[in-house]
This record gives sequence, structure tokens and C-alpha cells, in this order.
Amino acid sequence: MKIDPETDLVLTRDLKAPRHLIWKCWTTPEHLMPWFVPKPHKVTACELDLRPGGACNTTFDIDGTIMENKGVYLEVIPEEKLVFTDTYTAGWKPAAEPFMTAILTFEDLGNGVTRYTAVVRHRSKEAAQQHEAMGFQGGWGTCADQLEVYARSLNV
Repeated sequence: MKIDPETDLVLTRDLKAPRHLIWKCWTTPEHLMPWFVPKPHKVTACELDLRPGGACNTTFDIDGTIMENKGVYLEVIPEEKLVFTDTYTAGWKPAAEPFMTAILTFEDLGNGVTRYTAVVRHRSKEAAQQHEAMGFQGGWGTCADQLEVYARSLNV
């Protein structure tokens, strides 16, 4: 995949948790909610219909402000790749103000380590800069750390 430095933001982490658990945490509502936003913020609702065109909806409580994020999955390759966007909502209805498309890959490095890469694409240079200014690296990095800790706690 070719990265466009003007519109794409990238985060890569080697997580000390098996790929099947990282995948489970990304694709199961009860396992996504505990880690998906930086603490002390929280996910208050989650609907995941894991198929192309299926809903990928989360609701956040950020310091008392409720934020709804509605989107759809574009590609689902179990334990390897997950692509979702807020450009559309369920039923392929165009979103009023699309912001990003996330392309997540999960590579098994052996010994219970997973290389997790998030490529977040934006429709414009300005949208990417806005996301970077919002704290993309810190926020997504904190969530990756929380994901690793939570996945390791599952011991499945």
C-alpha cells in the first residue's frame, strides 16, 4: 500500500498479545469497549456487524460530551485486515461529513507478538492535519497500549 504523506496518518506497534486476541478485541463489542478511547474517556455503546457494508458504530463519552461515530466496514479478512470508514453509514448511506477511512492490518510475528498497523486516510491534506492536531499519534498510541494490556488480560 502506498502511503500519501499529505493525507495518510500511520501508527505501527508490535503488541505483546497473540493476533487472534487483538482481532477479537477489534471485532467484538464487549472487547472493543474497554480500550477503544484513551482513559478516562469511555465507549458507551458499540454496534459491529463484521461484513462489508455492515455497521461499525461507536458512541464515546468524552468529558460528558457524547460523540456518535457511524460507519461501515469495507473489507474484513479475519485476523489479517479490517477496513472501515465513516464516509458511509449502514445501508451505504453517504455521511454528511465524512472524516476518515481506517485500514488496519495484523501480522503474526510469532511468540505471541502481533504487528498492528493503522493507516488512517483522509479526504484532504487539511483533514489529515486536523486529525494530527487532535492528537492522532498520542490518542491512537494510547489506545494501542490499552489494547495490548486488555488483550493480554483475556488469556484465551
